[in-house]
Amino acid sequence: MRIVYIHQYYCNPGMAGGIRSYEQARRLVARGHTVDVITTDITPGTRELGWRTTVDDGITVHWFRVPYDNHMSFARRIRAFAEFMVVAAAKAARLRADLVFATSTPLTVAVPGVIAARLRRVPFVFEVRDLWPEVPIEMGALRNPVLRGVAGGLANFAYRNASEVIALSPGMADGVVARRPGTPTTVIPNAADLDLFAVGPERVRAFRAGHDWLGDRPLLVYTGALGVVNGVEYLVRAMHTATKVDPDLRFLIVGHGKEWEPTKSLAAELGLLGTVVHMWEKVPKSELPVILGAATMSSSTVRPIPGLWNNSANKFFDALAASRPIAINHGGWMADLLTETGAGLVLDPADTEKAGAELATHLRDERWLAQARDAAHRLAVEQFSRDLLFDKFEAVLHRAAPDIQPAHL
Repeated sequence: MRIVYIHQYYCNPGMAGGIRSYEQARRLVARGHTVDVITTDITPGTRELGWRTTVDDGITVHWFRVPYDNHMSFARRIRAFAEFMVVAAAKAARLRADLVFATSTPLTVAVPGVIAARLRRVPFVFEVRDLWPEVPIEMGALRNPVLRGVAGGLANFAYRNASEVIALSPGMADGVVARRPGTPTTVIPNAADLDLFAVGPERVRAFRAGHDWLGDRPLLVYTGALGVVNGVEYLVRAMHTATKVDPDLRFLIVGHGKEWEPTKSLAAELGLLGTVVHMWEKVPKSELPVILGAATMSSSTVRPIPGLWNNSANKFFDALAASRPIAINHGGWMADLLTETGAGLVLDPADTEKAGAELATHLRDERWLAQARDAAHRLAVEQFSRDLLFDKFEAVLHRAAPDIQPAHL
């Protein structure tokens, strides 16, 4: 099958960011499919017009430089989405395809996907990574009624034209069906890359020994975006409480985003920066395994907005892949998983002092940590392994294009 795969912010393991699209695309190639990824190049540098093409493990990747970062104004980000929508539509329409696949966010990627699929008279499959416009409306970020109407119309357009919709969580799937009843929808969450996160103990020992502030101390880590939705300052406040009980606890933040400076300022204000709290700029995905391997516990936070509980955060599944307990501060399907399996902690979303006390206790509880590590590993292997979920993903594509025989049969 020839697949045109549209993802505005595609990353490979040498880049900082989620690698879901890379992992799915390379497995498609390994099974005999041809994959053309259409994406943007957002690395710093001189703006150049035109497409650049590379090959990632057999995946042909077409890059068009469209500057974007979380510090941009809302208007500037909308411009970046619109620009990619136009150039991606033109590019996709020129590529041979048996199926067109587009993954959000932003929601505007559905437009080039539908256009290319119609021109080629092939099926279109759409993947929902964030529920738009419902979440930004609930957050208060999308107040303009005209923009709300446009965003809602885009969502309807995407679902109506898709042979099937893939949703990254049960809540997202419910949101798709609530907006457009009868839409064929399959839940395929983010995944645990077990091979990538298999790190030997000698590398972990070397990592810990290489940082004087860490050594053999308990370590909480947060890896990923520091955006408005993440609320990482919650963890800084919780660790302020935790270290009153146990001053040897350490907290490492690895990431980037609009809230980097406010988070850093808070850590400094509380007297934690450079001692308890350490902040590193984003690193390539390939460097995360040893960091999580050295962690006592990982973490994932969002602001106290119920719409955010439907997320499918990469950091959650990375922790499972690394067999590490994870602490979260929200309800929803991931909280239910942790409660049912014991693979981590569900912290109070509002009470950082209570959260800090829980972290202080559990980061030193070797019996609980061992049980939680085992539970995390079982979840990674039995429910969320990348290979297991990829089979579901490929099955969706073959349902959408049943006349194209599986290449690996």
